[in-house]
Amino acid sequence: MIQLRFYIYLIFLLFVSPVFADELYIAAASNFTKTIKHLVQEFGTKHSINVSFGSTGQLYTQIKHGAPFDIFLAGDMERPQKLVAEGIANNLFVYARGRLILWTGQSDLVVKDILINNQFKRLAIAHPKLAPYGKAAKQVLEKLGLWNKLQPKIIRGNNISQAYQFTVTINAELGFIALSQYQNTGSYWLIDENLYSPILQGAVSLNQKPVTKDFIEFLHGTIAHKIIKESGYIVE
Repeated sequence: MIQLRFYIYLIFLLFVSPVFADELYIAAASNFTKTIKHLVQEFGTKHSINVSFGSTGQLYTQIKHGAPFDIFLAGDMERPQKLVAEGIANNLFVYARGRLILWTGQSDLVVKDILINNQFKRLAIAHPKLAPYGKAAKQVLEKLGLWNKLQPKIIRGNNISQAYQFTVTINAELGFIALSQYQNTGSYWLIDENLYSPILQGAVSLNQKPVTKDFIEFLHGTIAHKIIKESGYIVE
């Protein structure tokens, strides 16, 4: 009788509790916030998926110190390559190439001219040592001969999301952000790609769990590529 009750209880749990094949923990660079949410929705509800966002440098440090992530979607190739070399990660590939823009919330402005003519009070960028898009922004300013000149006006965010927030809240009139963050408002300059090194964004697996392999395979597929391209990235 006790054994029969136990089996009935198990059947009851199957009907009243959500059933997930496995849990997946993803560390994603801040520039990929909107896109990864769309990808997770498309991947489906079969799995419980948890995503943590931050600068690539910060996430790399967390992974190095044992943070229990399954997949790392970085904003560059440097940090994923280091994890592979250190024996922490495997299966390295480029999942997207990012584009940098200079954006303002004000409409109908020639943003490039505002920058070059120094007609602003504050310029937001992600921190060049922590965030790949911040590194790219620094390269642009250096190529234009403006990096040293504009130091008193530059405010740095820990990641590209903070740079965007500085600009959208008008703490800075201009901000270097990812094209994927653009919300169809204001004015922007799509930065010439010859002004900064290609922003190749690398993905790595941090274990061999079946759900990890499934999501990596999904990222290689046509549906994921379509979502990533529509978000403002280049997929090659």
